[in-house]
Amino acid sequence: MKKISFFEKLDFLIFGHLINFLYPGYYRPKYGYQKYYLLFFHFWIPQKLFRLNPKANWPVHFTSKILAAENIKKGILCDPGDNPNVYIQANNGIIIGNNVGFGTGSKVISANHSHTNHSKHTKTPPIVIGNNVFIGANSVILSNVNIGNNVIIGAGSIVSKNIPSNSIAVGNPCKVIKENLPYNESLIKINYNKKIPNKLKKTLLEKTL
Repeated sequence: MKKISFFEKLDFLIFGHLINFLYPGYYRPKYGYQKYYLLFFHFWIPQKLFRLNPKANWPVHFTSKILAAENIKKGILCDPGDNPNVYIQANNGIIIGNNVGFGTGSKVISANHSHTNHSKHTKTPPIVIGNNVFIGANSVILSNVNIGNNVIIGAGSIVSKNIPSNSIAVGNPCKVIKENLPYNESLIKINYNKKIPNKLKKTLLEKTL
């Protein structure tokens, strides 16, 4: 087990509790993931004081754009837009599970402009992304797509159709190329930055058994 340094403990004592209050949707390992003072100065200040993605209750990089953040439902270990140059448009809703990462430059687009009236968006079901998923850099997830659990989307892919669980998929259009190995990290054993609500904890237990 890695020893926690004095500076890590001090960082959590001073800035960690503040981040937990300022970002209700932020659930990560208590130590060793991201320095809390960096989250405050590099993420929270641009978001809240300069009004860059102010509606997101999780850290979003100042170069990323989150539209209709109120239509995003997400689990823990998941902060869409925390990497640079991510674009997420959730007009039709996006449902994201636990332990989901979005690579630099990735895009998730839940609604397209109407072909007959560009001032309006078409209505489709929300995008659904399962647990233990990683979306590679510069990939694009299009509307009305379901991605299962334990999936890797290769960099630069265009996902226009559903991707089944336990898959590695790449390309334009994105296609399954092989079966993914079982995900073996126990998320319930992680020492988190704050207490996980019972509703989320139950979901986490169910999804990791």
